Amino acid sequence: MVVLARTRQSRRRQGTIVLGGALVVSALLSLWLGSVNLGAVNVLKALVGLEVPGHTAQIVQAIRLPRALLAASVGALLALCGAILQGLFRNPLADPSLIGVTAGASVGASLMIVLGTGMSGVLTGVAGMSLVSLGAFLGGLLTVWLVYRVATGINGTSVATMLLMGIAVSALSASATGLLEYFADNEMLRRISLWRMGGLEGANLTRVLLAGGILTVALLALPSFGRALNTLLLGESQARHLGVDVERLKTRLIILVAAGVGLSVAVAGSIAFVGLVVPHMIRLWVGPDHRYLLPLSALGGAVLLLLADVAARTVMAPAELPVGLVTALLGAPFFISLLRQRRFEGA
Repeated sequence: MVVLARTRQSRRRQGTIVLGGALVVSALLSLWLGSVNLGAVNVLKALVGLEVPGHTAQIVQAIRLPRALLAASVGALLALCGAILQGLFRNPLADPSLIGVTAGASVGASLMIVLGTGMSGVLTGVAGMSLVSLGAFLGGLLTVWLVYRVATGINGTSVATMLLMGIAVSALSASATGLLEYFADNEMLRRISLWRMGGLEGANLTRVLLAGGILTVALLALPSFGRALNTLLLGESQARHLGVDVERLKTRLIILVAAGVGLSVAVAGSIAFVGLVVPHMIRLWVGPDHRYLLPLSALGGAVLLLLADVAARTVMAPAELPVGLVTALLGAPFFISLLRQRRFEGA
């Protein structure tokens, strides 16, 4: 037991160093690489305000820096929310989409695209976000509220009912989105398809501040959430006996996940597998202790989405791939391998 504890502690230190270094490197690559290669030296000069040739300073400061910050914030939020839900459901294969927030956001965005054509700039000057993004955020929150209300009764909130309700709401949302697509014209269909593929091209200071604000709140709450989720792994009854207010914990976690995932989907579209793949990989590396799993998952998610965005901008340059497609191409084979592994372990 002592050897196992020391090994895990060593892996946690190693994970913190490796992921911290990877975050710095991936952020610099995000600023350096793209449809135009700016050069590492010019990027560093632009960041510190030194004179650089051409429009390098404007490209770095006005376009690539907000995009890199948004990618890191959204990736960290998605991975962190995935780790929280996996702890709440006590299932390492849980995903933020299980509670229906992604599906609800898709309905909200599609509704705004179909019904709000010609109005997309109405709220941009006020909130710094498009009408589509606001619709996605509200749709995600409304879906989670519905799931939570149905799953909560006189005996508290049932995690199993929440899971089943999330599946049902996701199916209903998919039907609603399909109905909207049926009535949409070609231009609307293209906008809906591109939004559902995910993208970071709309990055701006307001979106960075919104995502960074929710991420900061989540990170500040991690110490209390980590201990509580560790206790919850023993079962709800045991957690109550050990002094954990289980119902309050569930409510706070669901609100945090709804806000984090809802805002992430609103500002970057639907980005798949980050909330599933990253927490599971970190768990295999450092163990199931949520005091370390949650912050390291946030670091891993930021690194993954930064690298996926770099790949999306460079693989077919000057054309740009939707970043959601890149994460899905990376995550789907991993998810299949997890399913095969679980099958063989259960055999």
